[in-house]
Amino acid sequence: MSGYGTPVERLPDEALLSGLSTGDQELAVAFVRRFQHRVFGVAMAVIGDPQLAEDIAQQTFERAWRHAQIYDSRRGSVTTWLTTIAHNLAIDAVRARRTQAVAPEDLEALLGVVTETPERWALADEASSQLRAALARLPREQARALVMAGVYGMTAQQIAEREKIPLGTAKTRIRAAMGKLRTTLADPKRGNHVQ
Repeated sequence: MSGYGTPVERLPDEALLSGLSTGDQELAVAFVRRFQHRVFGVAMAVIGDPQLAEDIAQQTFERAWRHAQIYDSRRGSVTTWLTTIAHNLAIDAVRARRTQAVAPEDLEALLGVVTETPERWALADEASSQLRAALARLPREQARALVMAGVYGMTAQQIAEREKIPLGTAKTRIRAAMGKLRTTLADPKRGNHVQ
């Protein structure tokens, strides 16, 4: 029981976050327990390395603790806020490691993660959900090029070398994918017709 007179497990997310910011150890532990699987799942979905995903999860909770007082419920739920932090930290970690070669077969798995994992609901604010759906409807070669550029931070030249295609083809794939995503996201009703 916490000082709130309610079993900690039943407290709303916002109350646990407030407890985290005040330094209440019981509420902080309850907060981590409530969100640890989601946060780890998001990091794992992006990174694919359990040890690094654990590090990202730890950094996520540290950042939440440091910035709990600036959380604004009008901008989204605690879950969305926390999973966004985890996602951004994971993307930063991937970009920091981008000097390591990415095998094309690993990229296929990443594209599957982006569209078809149990963790996708953890990132399910409407905009990211629409983006993932639009990405899944792109032709595979365009989606691959876009993920290589957007997630891995690869240049068109690096993509061309990795995919063994001409530089112009790599640029065209990225440009075409971006154009289709813009069209789809600007008019979600057209999303079913992406070719």
